[in-house]
Amino acid sequence: MIDTHSHIYLSDFDSDREKIIADALAAGVTNILLPNIDAESINRMLSVESLFPNICKSMIGLHPSSVKNDWVNKLKIIEKEMNRGNYIAIGEIGIDLYWDTTYANEQKEALIKQFEWAKQKSLPVVIHTRNAFNEIFDILNKEYDTRLKGVFHSFSGSLEDALKIIEIPHFYLGINGTVTYKNSKLSDILLKTGFEKLLLETDAPYLPPVPYRGKRNEPSFLIKTAEKLADIFSVSLTEIDRITTNNAEKLFNLI
Repeated sequence: MIDTHSHIYLSDFDSDREKIIADALAAGVTNILLPNIDAESINRMLSVESLFPNICKSMIGLHPSSVKNDWVNKLKIIEKEMNRGNYIAIGEIGIDLYWDTTYANEQKEALIKQFEWAKQKSLPVVIHTRNAFNEIFDILNKEYDTRLKGVFHSFSGSLEDALKIIEIPHFYLGINGTVTYKNSKLSDILLKTGFEKLLLETDAPYLPPVPYRGKRNEPSFLIKTAEKLADIFSVSLTEIDRITTNNAEKLFNLI
C-alpha cells in the first residue's frame, strides 16, 4: 500500500518517527508521500525524506490556509525550491473557505499559479479543498489541459463532485480514515463511483480511522481504510491494494 498523503515530518512524530516508519512497513505500507504546507515546513520535510529516502517522497506547494498577506513572497520561496529540488508533486495546494474567507481571492491566485507550475514541470497536483469545490472546478475549467493531473486529497464532497472528478483524465479521489466514520456519507458516494480511481491516504497525524479515533493518526493505520473500502465494494483487500497502489505509482511516477 502507498500512503499518498502523510505529514509525518511534523513535531507530533519527533519522539518516535523511526518506530512509526517501522510500523508502517510492517503493516504493508511501502511508500509515504509528504505534502508540503508552507515555506517554513520545507526543511523539516526534506530532513525526513533524507533519513528514509526509499520510503518517503516530498511534494512542494503552498497550502491554502497558509495564504496570508505575505503569500506572494512565500510563493516565490516555494517556486525557487521547486526549481532547485526533486519533488514528486505540487502539493498540497487548493482553496479552503471553511474557517475564513478573508483571503479567498488570494487563494485562487495562488492556486492558478501553482497549476501553471504543475503543467510546466509535468507534475501532479495534490488538491486540498473545504467548502470550495465550485471555486476549484471553475478554475480547473479554465486552466485544465492534458498536462494537468492529480488528486483531490481527503475527498469530502458530494456525489456530483466525485463524478466530476473521476471524469477528468488522470484525476483521483484521495480516501482516508473519514470513510470509516459512522456518520460519513462517503461509503454511499463511493459505491456509485467505483474504486478504479481511488488513492489511499492517512493525512497523519489527522483523521485517524476507526478504531483509532481520538488518537494520533499514523501510516500503519492505512490498513483500516483499505479494509473499509474492501468491505464497501465486496472485493478482497488484495484488490484494493492492487488498484490504489497502481494508481499512486502512475500518478506520482513511482515506478
